[in-house]
Amino acid sequence: MSTVRLAFSPAPVHVRTARLVGVAVARRAGVAEELLDEVRLAIGEACTRAVALHRQYGLPDLVQMEMSDDQSYTVRVIDRAPIEAGLGLTALPPDELANESLTDEALTVGVGFALLAGFVDDLQVRPVEVGIGTEVRMVWPVAK
Repeated sequence: MSTVRLAFSPAPVHVRTARLVGVAVARRAGVAEELLDEVRLAIGEACTRAVALHRQYGLPDLVQMEMSDDQSYTVRVIDRAPIEAGLGLTALPPDELANESLTDEALTVGVGFALLAGFVDDLQVRPVEVGIGTEVRMVWPVAK
C-alpha cells in the first residue's frame, strides 16, 4: 500500500494541481481508464468545496488531500471550516439562492455534495477526528 499526501493553500489555482496529482495516482493505483474522468471531476469538486469554505471563513489553514491504494483507490480531502458549514447543515433558504449578493464560495459549498454524489458511488462525509473540519472520503475500485 502506498499513500500520497498533498497540502495546498486555499487558492482556486491549486485545485487543478490537486486534480492532476489525484488522477496520476489513480492511474498508477489501477483505477480503470473509463473511471478517470469521474475521479478528476470528484477530486476537483471536493477540493473546490474545501477551498471555498476556507475562503468563506477566512481560514489560512492548508487544504489536505490524502490518496491511498490498498485494495481500492481512496481519496480524502480535509477542510478546517466550522463543522456546520462543512457538512452543509446550514442550508441556504431558496430566497437567498436568488439573491445576487450570494458569493461564489457559498454557492460552491451549497451544491458540492450533490455533484460529488453523482461522481462517486462510495462517498462519506464526516467530521475530522481531531480539531475542527470535515473529511470527504471517496473510494474507487482498482484492478490489481
